[in-house]
Amino acid sequence: MPVKKVLRMGEPDLLQESQAVTDFNTTFLEELLSDMWDTMHAENGAGLAAPQIGVNLRVVIFGFEDNPRYPDAPDIPTTVLINPKISLLTDETEENWEGCLSVPGLRAMVPRYTHIRYSGYNEKGEPFTRDVTGFHARVVQHECDHLDGILYPQRVTDMKSFGFRDELEKNGLLVAQPCDD
Repeated sequence: MPVKKVLRMGEPDLLQESQAVTDFNTTFLEELLSDMWDTMHAENGAGLAAPQIGVNLRVVIFGFEDNPRYPDAPDIPTTVLINPKISLLTDETEENWEGCLSVPGLRAMVPRYTHIRYSGYNEKGEPFTRDVTGFHARVVQHECDHLDGILYPQRVTDMKSFGFRDELEKNGLLVAQPCDD
């Protein structure tokens, strides 16, 4: 399947609340997921939400081993998450650097909950639930935000940490990352 264009911040479609998937095991859903995986891999993403490629459905994918955009991050199992729900398992938050394929070249410190439970459906419409922490929890929250029309800059609490990746690296605020975005 083809690699799709990733919509960038400023595109109104990224600010929409997405619609629930009601039909599973369809050619449309199968092709959408294939396009999403191809696009995410081509961009070295940790995850991708359907709205980022212009599809207004509550579908996210994520997961990787050895991602060049996040060289120090632990592996995350490849996951299709449809119609997700997130429950907080702690009030504790942690700030860490985030980037986004829809906000290329920029990074910021973003607070996220450290321990969550997510549930939803896989590509076959089978329900599942996972309890996760750390970077895995961060990725899920980031991708699910897209389904509600939220981009990570809207979560930044200290704008002093928001900037272009290369400038942040040059000034020693962010460890250099061996990738383009």
